[in-house]
Amino acid sequence: MAENNPLETTAGDASGAEEEAKQAAAAAAKAARRLPEVRLVVLGWRWPGKSLTANTILGREEFRLERAAEFCVKRETEVQGRQVTVVDTPGWFSAQDTPPSYKEELVRGASLCPPGPHAFLLAIPVGMFTEVDRSRIEEHVSLFGEHVWRHTIVVFTWAEVLRTISIERYIRREGKELQWVLEKCKRRYFVINNCIFGEHPQVGRLMERVEKLVAEEGGYYNPEVGEAEKKTLDENKNPTRDVQELGARPKQNSGLALSEAMKVDSLSN
Repeated sequence: MAENNPLETTAGDASGAEEEAKQAAAAAAKAARRLPEVRLVVLGWRWPGKSLTANTILGREEFRLERAAEFCVKRETEVQGRQVTVVDTPGWFSAQDTPPSYKEELVRGASLCPPGPHAFLLAIPVGMFTEVDRSRIEEHVSLFGEHVWRHTIVVFTWAEVLRTISIERYIRREGKELQWVLEKCKRRYFVINNCIFGEHPQVGRLMERVEKLVAEEGGYYNPEVGEAEKKTLDENKNPTRDVQELGARPKQNSGLALSEAMKVDSLSN
C-alpha cells in the first residue's frame, strides 16, 4: 500500500490554508465595502431595456414601459439589507435630436437622490453598435460633466440573444465604438437578464459591483463637480466651430430589432 508523502501533505495543507486566507480576505473586503444605502440613476436611449432594468432592480413594475417617459421618476426598494434608490430618466431620441427640455430633465435625475448617485447605469442593448450610437451616448452622458464616467457602469440588456457567444466576444466583435464607451468607464460592465421577474439573483451582484466602484472612486457623483466641469468645457468651446449633428437610426441588423424590442417591453407589463 502506497504511503502518504509527508512533504506533499504539508504542501497541500499550506496551499489549502493560503486559499482559505484569500477567501477570508476577499469576504472581509466585500463586507467593508458594503453600503447601507445605494443610489442609482439609469440612463439610455428609448427602448434599450432601460426602464425594464430599473424594474428588475426594484423587483416589481414601477416604471411604465409602453410609452417613452418625459420626466424622471424615483422609486425605492431594499436589496439584501440595503436601501436602494432608483431614478429612471427620459430616454434620449435615437432618430432625431433630443429636445432641450428632455436634456434638462435628464440632468435633473442626478439631483433626485441627494447628495448624489453612487452610480449611473448606462443601459446598452446587445446588437449592432455604431458610431452614431457612440456619439449619442457621448452627447447625453457628457451633460453631467466628464466626472460622470468615473461613476458609470454599462449594463448590457437583451444579452440572451447572444446564446453561445460570450459577452467578451461580443464586445471585441463590435469594435472601437463600443470599446470607446467601455474605456471611458474603466471597462465596468454588467450583463443583466430582464426576463426574470420578482426576486432576481443578479441584483445582489449588481449592488456589489456598485459598492466596488464606490470603494475605487472614493464616494458618489457630486452634481456640483459635474456642473463645474461642464461650464469649463462650454467656456473652452469655439463658437465658430461647425458641429455636425448625427442622427441615429434603429438597429435594423441587431439580434433583436427595434420593433421586437418594443414588443418585448410591452409584453412585460
